[in-house]
Amino acid sequence: MIQAWSVAEVYAAERALMATLPEGELMDRAVRGLAAVAEARLRDRDGQRVVALVGPGNNGADALYAVARLATRGVWAAALHTETVHPGAFAAARAAGVHLGVGTEVLAEADLVLDGVVGIGGRVGVPDVARGWVDAMPDTAYVLAVDLPSGQDPAGRVLDPVGVFADETVTFSVLKPVHLLPATEVACGLITVVDIGLSVSAPAAVRRLTRDDLAWMWPVPGPRDDKYSRGVLGVVAGSQSYPGAAALTVTAALEAGVGMVRYVGPAAPTALVRSAAPEAVTVPGRVQAWVVGPGLDAESTDPADQAQVAAAREALASDLPVVVDAGALDLLQPPRAFPTLLTPHAGECARLLTRLRSGSEPGVSRAEVESDPLGAARELADRTHADVLLKGSTTLVLSADPDLAVTSQADAPPWLATAGAGDVLAGLIGALLASGLPPTQAGALGAMVHGVAAERANPGGPVRALAVAHAIPQTVAALLRR
Repeated sequence: MIQAWSVAEVYAAERALMATLPEGELMDRAVRGLAAVAEARLRDRDGQRVVALVGPGNNGADALYAVARLATRGVWAAALHTETVHPGAFAAARAAGVHLGVGTEVLAEADLVLDGVVGIGGRVGVPDVARGWVDAMPDTAYVLAVDLPSGQDPAGRVLDPVGVFADETVTFSVLKPVHLLPATEVACGLITVVDIGLSVSAPAAVRRLTRDDLAWMWPVPGPRDDKYSRGVLGVVAGSQSYPGAAALTVTAALEAGVGMVRYVGPAAPTALVRSAAPEAVTVPGRVQAWVVGPGLDAESTDPADQAQVAAAREALASDLPVVVDAGALDLLQPPRAFPTLLTPHAGECARLLTRLRSGSEPGVSRAEVESDPLGAARELADRTHADVLLKGSTTLVLSADPDLAVTSQADAPPWLATAGAGDVLAGLIGALLASGLPPTQAGALGAMVHGVAAERANPGGPVRALAVAHAIPQTVAALLRR
């Protein structure tokens, strides 16, 4: 599992560690690691020229010390710096022959730009003094950020579209939210962690499951299990107009190894489910969890569809765990007193938040959700008292309890942005929920497996949602063997 800690917790850990070390030792460790990465990237690119962008804080000092080290090894080095910089770093750079007091024209021929304008204590947005530096960075240069790309939100909430977008970010010992959350992760590029001996004892703020985590999380059956102990999932999905959602949801749940699926639906999707998944049971009976909503058509006047909506409302009113997806989100009347995982995409999240806000509060647009996905997901969890999985290229899973860590998964190829992918995810999560996993654990594990299965279904190329569902068994088996 990859974990990231809040800025406040990182600063507290740094203060505790520095109290046990000689003065300057912690910075020296960071500089040695940063310089080694920068030298390796220059070597990879056959580069000869490095330019540092140096702010007044410790990140600027790290960058300036690092280019001083490179200069002593024969690299042509320059630095654009603010009026106030770390005096020791400035003296080291001058003694090493780093070109100081230069103009932005030196950036034009830079092979590597070392971004040390602001660190994790900074605010969103590039400081005015460095705006011209950032604008002058050439597209041909490899941009290596120190701790975070300048201008980006350390908390990972908001992307600065005119801030630094790094090819790589070097951070020290532990990750911070900026590196894992969807708004800012795109600006960080490759993340390289340099160990400087720092450890944080506090709970992480953000986490990400890796493929190695599946083996201890996946509900593997034992010799005494049967189809009922492995979980019976009820599915209320599909409609006369959207029958495919039912088949995709049911197929994914079965491929994920659930003990049984009971499908509830009108004639058209029921016929498709029977054809696609003969294992599915289409008569009423006991279930242990529900997936409600994929392909549901609450606006339809067809009596069969209206009966389906009534079945969805009944499932939502039950005392069982429920995955609430797509059309069922419009039926939700919070709070539910039982385990609930909402799985909206950005547009559905915006629509639901607008409905839940009071008449005096402004509505929410899809663009607002996409600009601050964590904030939107947190508000949705707070207003519904439910756990939330906000779908996207990076999927967020967070608990109704605001003190628990957010999970951020980015496992899927861009090819997965296709019709039906959400139905497959709902069925996969539902299978895990029926097996007894709590909603946030089922959501995070389901999101990870969904992404990996999409890549395995057709590595590097187009992929259909149904192919993702069919790739789930082999994906789980391969990850269990890791």
